[in-house]
Amino acid sequence: MQKFPENFLWGGATAANQCEGGWNADGKGESTADHMTAGDLHTPRRITRTIEEGANYPSHEAIDFYHHYKEDIALFGKMGFKVYRLSVNWTRIYPNGDDKEPNQKGIDFYRSVFEECHKYGIEPLVTISHYEMPYHLCEAYGGWTNRRCIEFFLNYCRTLFTEYKDLVKYWLTFNEINILTNSFGGFMGGGILPETDRMAFGQAESSEQKSARFQALHHQFVASALAVKLGHEIGSENKIGCMIAGMASYPYTCNPDDVLLAQNRMQMGNYFCGDVMVRGAYPHFAKRYFQENGIEIKMEPGDEETLLAGKVDFYSFSYYMSGCVSADPEKTKAAGNMMVGVKNPYLEASEWGWQIDAKGLRWYLNELYGRYQVPLMVVENGLGARDTVTEDGKIHDSYRIDYLRQHIEAMGEAIADGVEVMGYTPWGCIDLVSASTGEMEKRYGFIYVDKGNEGKGTLKRIEKDSFAWYQRVIATNGEEL
Repeated sequence: MQKFPENFLWGGATAANQCEGGWNADGKGESTADHMTAGDLHTPRRITRTIEEGANYPSHEAIDFYHHYKEDIALFGKMGFKVYRLSVNWTRIYPNGDDKEPNQKGIDFYRSVFEECHKYGIEPLVTISHYEMPYHLCEAYGGWTNRRCIEFFLNYCRTLFTEYKDLVKYWLTFNEINILTNSFGGFMGGGILPETDRMAFGQAESSEQKSARFQALHHQFVASALAVKLGHEIGSENKIGCMIAGMASYPYTCNPDDVLLAQNRMQMGNYFCGDVMVRGAYPHFAKRYFQENGIEIKMEPGDEETLLAGKVDFYSFSYYMSGCVSADPEKTKAAGNMMVGVKNPYLEASEWGWQIDAKGLRWYLNELYGRYQVPLMVVENGLGARDTVTEDGKIHDSYRIDYLRQHIEAMGEAIADGVEVMGYTPWGCIDLVSASTGEMEKRYGFIYVDKGNEGKGTLKRIEKDSFAWYQRVIATNGEEL
């Protein structure tokens, strides 16, 4: 395995709505996440139009990073992080999204967070929009289906780029923007209020509903491209990337029907958004997909030129698992990270059904780099598992170490293959709320947080065995795994 580059960005990742808490503190407005109740492995999360008294909304407190950020960032510094991927909560800066003036207390909070990062030599990697759209924009405008959201988003971006010009140089526009290519992503990704209050993958949709999702996605493409242009104008050192949910798909068999279906899944799941954001234009296969699904997108004059002029500087993505696809509807389904597929008989799976495939990361990195030839960054990767605190207060998470070791080895092999990988920020470097289920007990972190699914606990932070292991990985630049 080739050594990692000397300037490799080792770190970890979180999202404001899953760790920050302080949901209505210091002028913050309500976000989409604030209207999502907790679920579990068997019960989907609910979306409520009003905040229901007595209901469990995980984002409202989460792990209270809002009041613990100095302690948490100190722990990241102790691990040796070079970079910390976090998101800004849009409603902490613009409580309603369409406000004329920003919330100064929100601006001050993130400035303090970024300064704390630099105190430990940590570069912030900031996701501008990570599943926390202002709820007011959903109710008043229809979310991203309304083109006016481009204006509101750019106003928000201008504030961030200007206020933190001296503190942040790595940015991502939209988290996992490609979730809008499936029915699961309408509310979380696009702020489109659903007809039912249940979060469910693969729900039936009309052609009008599909068109609404892809119209919202088009508006995000335009907003991202304009944000890239704006960010480069405000700060010449700014590097602005896309963030795609890695949906690596294999054919279940060598039956040509399976192969074609897997190709289609890769195209729509990964390359549709990647092509627009990296290459600057809709891909060749989009036209037929739109025709066959009754999707109509309204573009304004100049949109195509905007997309071409606003290409990202690098491509970042999440990778937790791979999936198999089959043209045979009778094959057993396997749940995954906002994707479903056929269970791969060659892979083990987590308790939540996510299939563990480290070699798939090497394959996926090669596929992406061969297509785009821009720097890549793995900004989410990890194992959700139930951790047990022993009588002496320790957490022995060898299973997490094994998972991460295998994926880091695969990433190293991809680098040896010639792939340009700039950094690695495993997901949930500290335990936080699960986006898919709203659980706390589906844990990813190197740092344990004492809190359960019902929202109860001391919030005490405890270093797991994986903490010391990752500390050593960073210190040796990936040589000691």
